[in-house]
Amino acid sequence: MILGLEGLKPSWKTLLLPAPILFFSATTFLRLEPMTVFLAVVFVLLLMGVLAATYLGGRWVEYGLLDYLANLFRLVGSLIARPLIFLSERKNAPPQADAPARKVGWKHFWAVLRGLLIALPILAVFAALLSAADPVFDRWTQDFIDLFRLERLPEYILRGFLILLIAYLLAGAILHAAAKSRDETLLGLDKPLVRSFLGFTEAAIVLGGVVTLFTVFVIIQFKYFFGGQANIDIVEGYTYSEYARRGFGELVTVAFFSLLLFLGLSGIVRRETRRQRGWFSGLGIAMVALVGVILVSAFQRLLLYEAAYGFSRLRTYTHVFMIWLGIVLAAVVVLDLLNRQRQATLVLLLASIGFAASLSLLNVDGFIVRQNLARAAEGEGLDVAYLASLSDDAVPALAEAFQSEELPPLTRDAAGAVLACRLSAASRQGDSDWRAFHLSRWQAERRLEPLLDELEDYRVYTDRWPRQVLTPRNVLYDCASSYSD
Repeated sequence: MILGLEGLKPSWKTLLLPAPILFFSATTFLRLEPMTVFLAVVFVLLLMGVLAATYLGGRWVEYGLLDYLANLFRLVGSLIARPLIFLSERKNAPPQADAPARKVGWKHFWAVLRGLLIALPILAVFAALLSAADPVFDRWTQDFIDLFRLERLPEYILRGFLILLIAYLLAGAILHAAAKSRDETLLGLDKPLVRSFLGFTEAAIVLGGVVTLFTVFVIIQFKYFFGGQANIDIVEGYTYSEYARRGFGELVTVAFFSLLLFLGLSGIVRRETRRQRGWFSGLGIAMVALVGVILVSAFQRLLLYEAAYGFSRLRTYTHVFMIWLGIVLAAVVVLDLLNRQRQATLVLLLASIGFAASLSLLNVDGFIVRQNLARAAEGEGLDVAYLASLSDDAVPALAEAFQSEELPPLTRDAAGAVLACRLSAASRQGDSDWRAFHLSRWQAERRLEPLLDELEDYRVYTDRWPRQVLTPRNVLYDCASSYSD
């Protein structure tokens, strides 16, 4: 708005950024699950930085990785130095024609300040009389007066300092957007920073070796890939959970570094003829196809692990991450075929935003509750203590399960046990300050209110560690989890 008043209009490409910024800003108010909130904060800051760096030029869609890094350092420098430079220039600038108008503005400011000083004692007298007349108003005014107690002075000084610091940094970002965001020179666009130095033969041997290795692995993997438990048992000493645990992280790492290998080779390999370009792209497609099979194998191992132990936050993150990693791999190959390798950075950025947005839309903790209660309804085990450790995002799903008539009674009781554990923990924390209001917490409280009478049948033992809860069917659960992924 400030830049608009100065006649500085943003590029239409820049106008694409406020939507995800607002989405992730809202996520911090809608979700309490730690990873979702962390990623939302990260992307709000990142996208606001991109907005400031490309406000007038709008060339962020053409950025390579080095452009993002270079503009990040430029922006950080502007946040620190540009407000000081601006104040220095204003101080040394010659008088302008609008100086009388500014003088009138300062005169108006002092008049407002004098009016406030006169009004404050009058308002204090009337407030004291009204407080004596009404106890409710008196309690409200006491709460207001408590804000200005002397012992809170260090807190207010710290908050004032933080407000001034943030205002200073925002001023630097606005000044950077006004002065440094139009004429952007993209690194490596006209002249590559690193010339292609690796011959096609060397690259073909590297990619061919990787493709051969992956092919052998996939052939061996097919023995277990479609055979289920029977073929897994052929491997001595393996159970479902051990098979799932063994190598899952390594398989995802192989997929990730395969992406980096292909991107790196695309930037440094000389492909001087059409035949060489075709062979390079063909080997890349073969590698990505094999990596896709490896990802499916890793995904199957994750499913086996979840079948044995249920869902957790880490496994849910991994589920979503693997899907987006597969999309990125496919997109990178398409870009190589189109000779648009520079756009790979944009693909990575959009995929990262998609991953973070997916966690927010999914509601990770609510998803875990629904999946684990569905497993419990089929006779599988249920870690009640782990569900009790989740954030308030899980409460609507727990309340829905507790009220459901489709779930078996024992599963409904388990959901009630989780809610009873959470109520016990909340009662010990006491009332929270109004400044800590959060929509997820408010929704959880609203969903719990109609269930309070039913939950009185659950007895929580607060004198034990870990705390335990006894259900109406005399099943005892722990309220504290010792779980680790």
